[in-house]
Amino acid sequence: MDELALDRTGKEDFLAFLQNESKVRVDDYIEGAMEVAEEVHSGLMREDGTSPFLETHTWPVTMDVVRHYRSVNRNITSVEIAGAILHDVMEDDDRILNLYESKSYGFEAYLAYRFGSRIRDIATELKIKAIDNYTGSSDVERQLTRFHEYCDILRDSEYDVKAIKLADRLNNMAFIGRVPGQDKVRRYLREAEDFYLAYPMLPPKMPEMYNRMRTAYEKLRTLPVKKLLTA
Repeated sequence: MDELALDRTGKEDFLAFLQNESKVRVDDYIEGAMEVAEEVHSGLMREDGTSPFLETHTWPVTMDVVRHYRSVNRNITSVEIAGAILHDVMEDDDRILNLYESKSYGFEAYLAYRFGSRIRDIATELKIKAIDNYTGSSDVERQLTRFHEYCDILRDSEYDVKAIKLADRLNNMAFIGRVPGQDKVRRYLREAEDFYLAYPMLPPKMPEMYNRMRTAYEKLRTLPVKKLLTA
């Protein structure tokens, strides 16, 4: 079994974690969030082309969020857990349109109808807009404008959005560091230096998340030069 496969968490393991380790009651709300996540992300693979998105990102990120809440003795409800499960569902616009084309009122409205406005707002805040939404003389300028706007959104976000985003970025940094030839490594290093290293220390502070972000950043920095080159 390869190194990346070792990090996979299946659906049954995820449910066992919630019920047994974290003592969370898996209610209809959480089950519904899992159902939608499976619809949107089913068959989606990550940058290596072989690692299932649900098993290496969606379930692990949600587990990370739950562990964080438990570690700081903060109450966590089905809303925060569902928000973590659904944090990426707004990203794949084409997939959403295909799955929900019969819902003429749109996917955002569907999320609000099924899970409430808070879940819709979390997914919307965490969505990174397409670069076509931004002006600039080059893609680099448009990407920078988008990053600045996204940082403003995250800076002003509430605790649950912040915890989800940090768990999301930590997962992505750990994963991409083991996929040779990914130019995303350069972007993750730059964005850590520009924002994500400081983000956990902005109110509300998350010192444990800062320590993990620093460790993830240092690991990416020490990758062999050949792994930092674009494939």
